[in-house]
Amino acid sequence: MDAKDRQIIAALQQDGRLTNQELSERVSLSPSPCLRRLRLLEDAGVIKGYTAIVDEQAYGLPITVFVRIRLERHTEDVIEAFERKIRDIDTILDCYVMTGDADYLLRVLVESLQDYEQFVRMRLHKIEGIAAIDTSFAYGIVKRSNVFPRVG
Repeated sequence: MDAKDRQIIAALQQDGRLTNQELSERVSLSPSPCLRRLRLLEDAGVIKGYTAIVDEQAYGLPITVFVRIRLERHTEDVIEAFERKIRDIDTILDCYVMTGDADYLLRVLVESLQDYEQFVRMRLHKIEGIAAIDTSFAYGIVKRSNVFPRVG
């Protein structure tokens, strides 16, 4: 991947609805080489897909919750079972494997505190192997970006 590929990616991260003509103008390439590079980035899995960025509150999910999970044991079976069950819960948007006190950090969107309580009681508590659940509610966003920082 070179600087021109990174320019293409940055332009698409800022506006994923650019036409190839608009994209080629932004990155100073003619349309045909620009499209060829774009297809190569998609085929290589560098660009994994395209999506709409939706306002959570307007959608009806105004509460963002960060949940730290610590497992009782770190055996292969416990880890695989936990991760498999987490992947199946659509309330969880992101799940990161962490260093430090928590083993995992989840980002969860819910409609209300009652919905979060139900999520914990009916979904998380039913996953075997969890030693601790620690919850933090986000009450504001200072910065959110979908554009990667520059490399090199």
